[in-house]
Amino acid sequence: MSRDFEAETSRDPRVLREQVKDTRAELGDTVAALAAKADVKAQARRKAVDAREQAHRVARTARAGGRRNRVPLVAAGAVVTVLVAAALVLRKRHGWG
Repeated sequence: MSRDFEAETSRDPRVLREQVKDTRAELGDTVAALAAKADVKAQARRKAVDAREQAHRVARTARAGGRRNRVPLVAAGAVVTVLVAAALVLRKRHGWG
């Protein structure tokens, strides 16, 4: 045994029991952490839940923004309508499609 180890250990049974108890607790925590890292399905589920929550947050933000300021939304719709109408007129005039 090394001197450092001998210096850290005690011959008192109560102290030894306490050290064993602490070591077992640390080992249990380590095993639990390793098991969690190895559980790929659980990790995938957590990521799916996180992605779903993020999508809900983005959707709520977009809905709230659209309700507050509808002018840009209406303007964009009008531009799209004009472009589609112009494309249809040009298509009919020139016989495209």
